[in-house]
Amino acid sequence: MITHSIQRLKHLCEIIPPLLNDISPADFATKPSPEKWSKQQILGHLLDSATNNHQRFVRVQFEEVPYIRYDQDQWNNFSYYNALEKDDLVEFWRRYNLHLVHIIKQIDEDKLSRFCNTGGENPVTLEFLVNDYVVHLEHHLRQITRYEE
Repeated sequence: MITHSIQRLKHLCEIIPPLLNDISPADFATKPSPEKWSKQQILGHLLDSATNNHQRFVRVQFEEVPYIRYDQDQWNNFSYYNALEKDDLVEFWRRYNLHLVHIIKQIDEDKLSRFCNTGGENPVTLEFLVNDYVVHLEHHLRQITRYEE
């Protein structure tokens, strides 16, 4: 069931922006090393994930096993997240995820067993994608905030 994931995602949209706003812009944009992402780039990665999962959540409902994968490093590089204003990025993250909550809430339960090929060994169900999206989101949010729930 995806009810728990919907509740978690709504909750994150409420509690995470203030935690992100507590991080100084300099700390937010500083890369710990040349090969590591800054906190700002990690949040950007979560937007890339939202973008790609948005496609998955929609297309799986009407396409027969769509193939939707992405190169996370290239998406991050060419989205130029460190060049954005921190407040704009945080608000975009919040609004995009609220939009995903809206979409997920509308999905008919019989569609949750449909499959998507994400480039892994086996296709995964829409239910798995929704639940995994929230788990992935929480993992990265713990990397950049003091979020502990």
